[in-house]
Amino acid sequence: MSSIPFIDLKAQYAALREPINARIQRVLDHGQYIMGPEVGEMEQRLAAYTGTKHCVSVASGTEALLISLMALGVGPGDEVITSPFTFVATAEVIVLLGATPIYVDVEADTGNLDATLLEAAITPRTRAVMPVSLYGQCADMDAIGAIVARHGNIPVIEDAAQSFGAEYHGRKSGALSTIGCTSFFPSKPLGCYGDGGALFTADEALAQACREIRVHGQSQRYVHTRVGVGGRMDTLQCAIVLAKLERFEWEVHERLTIGARYNALLDEAGIARIQQKTGRTSVFAQYTVLVHDRERVQAALKDIGVPTVVHYPVPLNEQPAYKDRSPVRPTPVAAELARRVMSLPMSADLSGVEQRRVVQALIGAV
Repeated sequence: MSSIPFIDLKAQYAALREPINARIQRVLDHGQYIMGPEVGEMEQRLAAYTGTKHCVSVASGTEALLISLMALGVGPGDEVITSPFTFVATAEVIVLLGATPIYVDVEADTGNLDATLLEAAITPRTRAVMPVSLYGQCADMDAIGAIVARHGNIPVIEDAAQSFGAEYHGRKSGALSTIGCTSFFPSKPLGCYGDGGALFTADEALAQACREIRVHGQSQRYVHTRVGVGGRMDTLQCAIVLAKLERFEWEVHERLTIGARYNALLDEAGIARIQQKTGRTSVFAQYTVLVHDRERVQAALKDIGVPTVVHYPVPLNEQPAYKDRSPVRPTPVAAELARRVMSLPMSADLSGVEQRRVVQALIGAV
């Protein structure tokens, strides 16, 4: 039996072949591979889509987080509160700047940072809070915003690498905090064909700082007014994102439909899964269930052509490179989720037949 794609990028390309090829050819014709016209065009389109004033394209989702922290002046002696249950880039950028990640445990039903535990983690050294919008669903950003407002309006950076296109009470992910950061890694809801990312903000000064930092801190050519990085997004990758925007709304709709179908089928079978909260529209960057004896279940599914992936098997505060860089704080929910989570095939092009095959395979394996 043939294997089901975990993410079907080939089907997506087949549907968008003409606009993608045309966009690429346009870049090849004008030859402006760095900061070409597609960069500004994409930034304008994405700012309008999210409802934010400024979009700054960058080299990756990781660079978006790093540049955001740099624009806020985060450095040695500072603390940044974040989730332990996420990809390593979230903590990596904090540590690279000499700051200390402070981990707050997550909600058992969503895997997102538990806002009820946030206030107890705030200290005079807290310089920013970085909640992660996990699996395509935003964290409780209003609750987080209310808490930081009581503590002098601590800046909030939404790590929205998995949630571009999602909504939180009618507002787009990326437009919910001081700065929103996303990734265009190929497997993301809106992906390019390499690395790419963007950050969003309504703050003019922060936007200007981010624009300068991404080009080695330049305010004008060879005038370096701040320390920066080489963090530009290639023109070709911006062109690909522009082409993919042509059917992005359709893809979001399909992801919602497929996610709802998964929910119904799995709930009927009594299989535990990540939950979606009222008022939070997930784009299902991953569709994630919770299983016991995960290795056995994964092996059984692999044998019949159903791929699975674990996001994430080890919390950041247990990772060898990071466990000694933060004060010890118990995060038992993150540890339990790390033992049980398993993501199933998910993309806008996943057919109903394929999806039912996945569910039946899972029912037979658990």
